[in-house]
Amino acid sequence: MKQRISQFATALFSLILFSHVQWVAADTATDTEKLLNWAENTYPQFFPSRQATQSIEPWLFRHYPESGVYAGVNKGDNNVYVMGGPWGNSPTIIDTLPRLIGVIDGTGGNSSIAACDSTKVPPGVNYSQSGNVVTVTTNGCVVMSDMSNTNLCTPTRQSAPSGISLLSTNTVTSSNLTGITVTGFPDMVKSLVDAAANVKNCTRNAPQEITNLTVNSSICIDITNVVAGLVGSLPGVVTNPPVQYSTASTYNNQIVTDCFATDASSVFDAYTGEAWIRQADGSFKQI
Repeated sequence: MKQRISQFATALFSLILFSHVQWVAADTATDTEKLLNWAENTYPQFFPSRQATQSIEPWLFRHYPESGVYAGVNKGDNNVYVMGGPWGNSPTIIDTLPRLIGVIDGTGGNSSIAACDSTKVPPGVNYSQSGNVVTVTTNGCVVMSDMSNTNLCTPTRQSAPSGISLLSTNTVTSSNLTGITVTGFPDMVKSLVDAAANVKNCTRNAPQEITNLTVNSSICIDITNVVAGLVGSLPGVVTNPPVQYSTASTYNNQIVTDCFATDASSVFDAYTGEAWIRQADGSFKQI
């Protein structure tokens, strides 16, 4: 029974842990998120609030009811369009998606703050930065519906090897899990999730600008939907929605000589996109 609960908690943790060292390949959906997040930060007069991206083929778009503006990408021609407000009632082409992403990258623009690419983060997550300290918070509990939005502060992918290896350590300072219990063991799931959250990851060819970065987070996520898919008929696990996980944690980075000589649980290469997971015998297996 305890082993099955542990396996469940591990699966649960994979859904709720926000890690800033996961790497994703650029695609239309990712670039669209990056562009629209950047637009919200740069032109609040047209895009005044953080909105979720909607999908109606062939469109990926966001609607801003305050300004009456729609903004999005047509996946058929890969162009960026706006409609409403000063652009009137017909879709207006702004430019191609790759060209606009190039402009954003070339001018140092990004979707959140200078240190983080948060294109996969759900709406409601807020960022601020002072020096080398990034603070991440949420407005209440933000809804997490799947595993695709799990990066709080992802460094940008590198176009050339940097030669820098960084060991990142996450330490949970406080947490609270509500809406789910194990009969006879009320704190078991939270304890297992907290233990799994205190992880170490190592990044090869990491960007220079994150070498001394500290990320402090105080967030709440609503995982009711994903937990419903995990619990199933698992005996002893009782849910009382909403299922919400609140946590405060700190990520610190340390320069190391060789990621594979550390006690990291995983290794990522920011230049090649390769990833490795530590095995039970201590060796690393590429995934």
